[in-house]
Amino acid sequence: MQNERQATPSDQSLKTTLVGLLVSAGLAIVKALGGIFGNSFALIADAIESTIDVFTSAMLWLGLKWSAKPADKDHPYGHGKIEALIAVGIAMALVMASVIIARESIENILTPHQPPAPFTLGILFVVIVAKEVMYRYVLKTGVEINSEVVKADAFHHRSDAITSVAAFVGITIGIVGGEGYEVADDWAALLAAVIIVINAYIILRPAIGELLDENLDPELGIRVKDLAAQDPAVIKVEKCHIRKMGIMNYADLHIWVDKDLTVEKGHDVAHRVKAIIQKELPQFVGVMIHVEPSTRE
Repeated sequence: MQNERQATPSDQSLKTTLVGLLVSAGLAIVKALGGIFGNSFALIADAIESTIDVFTSAMLWLGLKWSAKPADKDHPYGHGKIEALIAVGIAMALVMASVIIARESIENILTPHQPPAPFTLGILFVVIVAKEVMYRYVLKTGVEINSEVVKADAFHHRSDAITSVAAFVGITIGIVGGEGYEVADDWAALLAAVIIVINAYIILRPAIGELLDENLDPELGIRVKDLAAQDPAVIKVEKCHIRKMGIMNYADLHIWVDKDLTVEKGHDVAHRVKAIIQKELPQFVGVMIHVEPSTRE
């Protein structure tokens, strides 16, 4: 009997994203119908946010499929940067959703209307629980495979849960408060728009850093230098630059070795250092090592 193929980080991310897409699609339909028949714009706004979730999850799924492609002549470092581009797209979609929600919320605040129906609270309770579960599930996968875009997708689910909480509070005030408190539902939607913008920034910041090859994880750089220094032939690790390519990493190192070593032995030291790093930190698919001559003091 043949052994089943072990799931790769790419497989995990694709599975997680597909689950998120299906959940978001189902919740978007439920919230939209509940908002229309329950007279709640906060719930409709929440449905808009979930609909954006569906499109961004589809973008993410396509991006993850693309990023899993192996390196080629035109992309020697692989296709991992597409993940950061997708994360930027997700953030922009969130901002667009917040603008739509804010505009409609303000119009509804200025226009008298009936209070929301009580059954909308039951819908929101189910949505909040479902989205919080999705947030934890997706974030766990993102942390395990070290993918910023999967983590961004997790925060997108958390954003949806928060907007649902805001809608729940607003609808509750509108129902309990009675006449004159109907606009609490719309104020809740407006608050949700602000929360969505904040989450968009949280997603956008690391994605921009990855695209610009920013040092996003200084502690990882220290760890790499410590591993390189384990080889007895390494006198000093001078530099360590790390670039992120999707869920994988590349490192550039400068190590000092005895100046009297032959080119062959210096080459062997570099390969040993590379092997140590990749054994302990398998997310490094490439380690470029520059060997500098030195004298032990």
